Amino acid sequence: MSIWSSLKNADHFCSWAGIVPECKESAGKKMSTKIRKGNKFLKATIVECARAAIRKKDSYFYARYQKIAARRGGKRALIAVAHSMLLAIYHMLKKLETFKDLGSNYFISIDYEKIKNKNIKSLENLGYQVIIQ
Repeated sequence: MSIWSSLKNADHFCSWAGIVPECKESAGKKMSTKIRKGNKFLKATIVECARAAIRKKDSYFYARYQKIAARRGGKRALIAVAHSMLLAIYHMLKKLETFKDLGSNYFISIDYEKIKNKNIKSLENLGYQVIIQ
């Protein structure tokens, strides 16, 4: 029985590898935890791959790392990048496709409308009348 036949989806694959956070909640409060136990060889390898991937400045993984590290810190951001890489690997192997990097400005293009509306609302709160042409 191969590993691929026992995995249901990409999230199950990441959980098997141990690159998902543990869920610790008590009385409605979420508490900080470490990542789960999993395949120690795959976990070590994917984290080292994530370290290498965040060094390339114009890549999706660098942009994801920067976005998360600003809020949560470098180590959590590194694990998040490793999780993203595992998701990509799962889908690449399942669909037999090559990797397509989304680019460093992926998050800017996704959030463009949100940023525009936020800036318009800020100007209107200051008393300006905004007309988009």
